[in-house]
Amino acid sequence: MQDKDVVVLVANTSWYLYNFRRGTITALREAGYRVVALAPRDDYSEQLVSELGIEHMALPMEGKSTRLVGEGRSLLALANTLRRLKPTFVFNFTVKANIYSGLACRVLGIPYANNVSGLGTAFLHDIWLFRRVRSLYGVANRGARRVFFQNQEDHDLFQSHGLLNHTPTTVLPGSGMDTTRFAFTPLPETGVAGAPFTFVMIARLLGDKGVREYVQAAEQVRARYPETRFMLIGPHGASNRTAITEAEVQQWQAVGVIDYLGEQADVRPFIEQAHMLVLPSYREGMPRTVLEAAAMGRPAIVSDVPGCRHAIEPGVTGWLCKVKSADSLAEQMTACIVMPTEQLQQAGTAARQRIEDEFDERIVIEAAMACLQGPDKGEPH
Repeated sequence: MQDKDVVVLVANTSWYLYNFRRGTITALREAGYRVVALAPRDDYSEQLVSELGIEHMALPMEGKSTRLVGEGRSLLALANTLRRLKPTFVFNFTVKANIYSGLACRVLGIPYANNVSGLGTAFLHDIWLFRRVRSLYGVANRGARRVFFQNQEDHDLFQSHGLLNHTPTTVLPGSGMDTTRFAFTPLPETGVAGAPFTFVMIARLLGDKGVREYVQAAEQVRARYPETRFMLIGPHGASNRTAITEAEVQQWQAVGVIDYLGEQADVRPFIEQAHMLVLPSYREGMPRTVLEAAAMGRPAIVSDVPGCRHAIEPGVTGWLCKVKSADSLAEQMTACIVMPTEQLQQAGTAARQRIEDEFDERIVIEAAMACLQGPDKGEPH
């Protein structure tokens, strides 16, 4: 490798790269690469520079935009930046980055890999626009050195839709977990002298994440167990077609059903306060928040959909509920509230052990570093 060869990471938010790809960024920098993050400017852009020691270049990209002129400008700006940087390799993350950067890299002859961390709105809703998006996704994937997935069902779906052809693929354990940073902590004590039974949901405030089902289920559970606490953490106003409005969140707060805590730079103190994490999402790649909670010894209730059901071992490290069903979620929440403390503790301990055995971030980092070496690499060892 030549000194300071350039490796670019492209995503639709700096937040994503800082929170989910920190280990890979550090490994690349320590290997001697000049690492450049290409993403829209947000509150985490400066932290990529000051804390992780890499460069950040602002990318004009809006997640929910579908205006052809604006999207064309985003694609052109991205292509021009890549042309100037002349990177040795590009890692793309999130749907729009996979498509736009993949297409630009393919035209420019730059080696790249796409990372499918979830299917996104384009796969959850079948309209003409999203069918065109999926077609472009296939073009971008077919030129990649490798496409990484976070669960086998997403891989099989892409394959069945002809979005891969003969492109090498690897299924990874999500984005990997830093098991030192997310350390095991015991469950909070409940009872007369203890804390109320506490659930936490950590997600962007999107309809597709099942936020409304969480709030509706909380209303049902609180009717029977009024002391139960329901925390909701995550940014509202996300650039997404299913984004929940601030007014809706304020209404939930006014009723007093949930405790909305906004976006948090460090979710660990809130996971520590909780007995269980909830994620009733409509579909995921491999939900990071479930893995973070598991690493800290918290079981989870998740919807029975691809990605979510892979993040737990049903009946051992967590429980499943029906997708888009507040009733099913409320029923499972209630079952956990009345569950013997020892059983809940066992689930938390098993969740931590599973993270250590199967989801260590070193697996993800090694796969990324191997992918840089050539098309026959990239398989985790």
